[in-house]
Amino acid sequence: MRKPPIHKSFQNAFRGVFLMIKTERNFQIECVALLVNLILIFYFQLSGIDATLILIVSFGVLIAEIFNTAIERICDIIQPEFDKRIGFIKDISAGAVILMSIVSVIVGILVYWKYIFS
Repeated sequence: MRKPPIHKSFQNAFRGVFLMIKTERNFQIECVALLVNLILIFYFQLSGIDATLILIVSFGVLIAEIFNTAIERICDIIQPEFDKRIGFIKDISAGAVILMSIVSVIVGILVYWKYIFS
């Protein structure tokens, strides 16, 4: 099988992101959180390191959500009916998202604290 041209690969990847935005409510909420963080980065004029930390954890949540959605969709194809083994896989996949979200909130508090209260 021949590899598609590089521009086609990028087009497919961006289509995947736009499909997530279009179809996944949690991803939409997380995108709003990213936008809020972008506004706060400029409003508080965060240092380069602090802005980088905020962006890493913000995109980390989005990436975790993409993987979670992919895993859930694959599970639904493999076993459309309820199966406790599939439920376990979906739960631990969602657990990765919640852990990344918790870390991002902690990092946000640690970073923004000094800008808000100084």
